[in-house]
Amino acid sequence: MLQTQIIHIDLDSFFVSVECRKDNRLLGKPVAIGDPGERGVIASCSYEARKFGVHAAMPGKLALKLCPHLIFVRSDYQSYINASKEVTEIISKHVPLFEKSSIDEFYIDMTGMDKYFGTLKLAIELREKITAETLLPISFGLSVNKTVSKIATGIAKPSNYLHVPTGTEKAFLAPLLVGKIPMIGEKAVAKLNTMGVFTISDLQQMPVSKLELNFGKQGLTIWQKANGIYFSPVIPYSDRKSISSETTFEKDTCDVKFLEANIIEITEGLCAKIRQEGFLTTCLTLKIRYSNFSTFTHQVKVGATAADHLLITQIKNIFKKIYDQQTPVRLIGVKFSNLVQGHYQLNIFDDNKMQAQLYQTLDKLNLRYGKKTVCRAVSLLK
Repeated sequence: MLQTQIIHIDLDSFFVSVECRKDNRLLGKPVAIGDPGERGVIASCSYEARKFGVHAAMPGKLALKLCPHLIFVRSDYQSYINASKEVTEIISKHVPLFEKSSIDEFYIDMTGMDKYFGTLKLAIELREKITAETLLPISFGLSVNKTVSKIATGIAKPSNYLHVPTGTEKAFLAPLLVGKIPMIGEKAVAKLNTMGVFTISDLQQMPVSKLELNFGKQGLTIWQKANGIYFSPVIPYSDRKSISSETTFEKDTCDVKFLEANIIEITEGLCAKIRQEGFLTTCLTLKIRYSNFSTFTHQVKVGATAADHLLITQIKNIFKKIYDQQTPVRLIGVKFSNLVQGHYQLNIFDDNKMQAQLYQTLDKLNLRYGKKTVCRAVSLLK
């Protein structure tokens, strides 16, 4: 039986690296993507800035206090999307199976390649090729599964790699803090600490039954990850272009509040869908078909996002712009297009960490208890 070989690739300090590629005068300097204003938040920062305690999700004003000579750069969504596509295209040409887990992260399944080439050698060559063609710094981890490889990448940074040979996963993980395990958040870490668990070694020695008692079904997953035996598959990359939804009414209507309630409900649903699939939209389209079957569409480009409150504002503005109140409406629809792989963290350019956590919580509730368990009151008016 072939032993799995998984590479985790991370584009180091991706947003800042793209900005440095555009202006090499920023290289080697403390740089932050964000705004130093009253409500500004740091989206990403260079390693030079991190030495002063600056980090993502930090208020811009606090970052400036910690590092008075910090250079602020405004975000450029399109540049980040284009750079991510460059890397994606290179990877797709050189590996048999890969998963794009976010705008700047990839998992590659190289199982079986050792028989012909040598997985580590191929990984190093791929990293060198991407860096040479894109001028972006890259780190990677290589091991038997996604969890260990991701942790290895984090340790390898910046701009380096780390191979965890088969059979050494448990020993490699043992001395690390439990917070290093992917998908174990601050609350879970705090709970583990109260149980006397601080290192992954502590987790490895804990009975599975005790973890299941405290964490439910996730207890087994946590234990498997701690022992380096959690084998989730690499999901083949899907370059989805768009997603849409529309409603045809039983009776044609001119009720503005009713129509707005419908477009808000549709937009909420699409946002939840793309967040679940790990996409962000960069183009928003509204479609209106009137009782005489004349159809009008209008689209706008937006900064890459999956946030309801941002996209609902945009779709309502489009509706006000193109709606003809004199003619009854037969059908209304919303479309998200030019989708890019990514997660809500990218919206930290426009928002704060609490907003991102709110959407994560809402999605979990609606996924668990059914669609519209929690939704905007206005969408219930329809």
